[in-house]
Amino acid sequence: MRQFVTPTVLSVCVATMLPFAVNADEAAVSRLPRVSENSPDPIVKAMFADSKARGGQVINLQLTLANAPKLAQATQVLAYAIRYDASVPRQYRELAIMRTAQIAGSDYELNQHRPMVLACGFTAAQTDGIARWRANKLFDAKQRAVLAYTEEVAHGGNVSDATFDALSKEFSPQEILEITLTITHYYDTALVTKALKIKIEDDGRKAAPGTC
Repeated sequence: MRQFVTPTVLSVCVATMLPFAVNADEAAVSRLPRVSENSPDPIVKAMFADSKARGGQVINLQLTLANAPKLAQATQVLAYAIRYDASVPRQYRELAIMRTAQIAGSDYELNQHRPMVLACGFTAAQTDGIARWRANKLFDAKQRAVLAYTEEVAHGGNVSDATFDALSKEFSPQEILEITLTITHYYDTALVTKALKIKIEDDGRKAAPGTC
């Protein structure tokens, strides 16, 4: 004797199974395959371990870039050198990163770096006013010099003598190079997040702890 499953019973079965249909380690994070956090690749394992050792978490950007382990590793080394090893105070680097992300239109970077900007002592009003810094009085001369330079670098790199001179009065040659590499690296990363449609983390994962 044939038995038939009614639509109601079928719906209940499907609804029951849905929470288990997609493993968290397999959920899509971009247009590319998501690399497992338990990847056996030694380079990927070292990258992810380094992130965790520094107090951060493995974010969607890393889970995407790990599709090309050697290039991902080189990218992470540069990002961490900018974050932890530069001589220019972190607040100026984060200010440059935020303005760069705004110009490049990377919501992903803005989501990751807003907490870092706040952790570096900027108020919520200042953070919200970065894009309109020319029209407000929320930033001092040194911060405005960084913002002006960032805009000209991110808009094509044709920095005027006046803008460069203003920056040179506030920062050493080494610091200027660090700021420049910060801008260009994060502009590049912004394009990657957009081209590959890397998803903003919805579970609170951050690349770095909330400290400056």
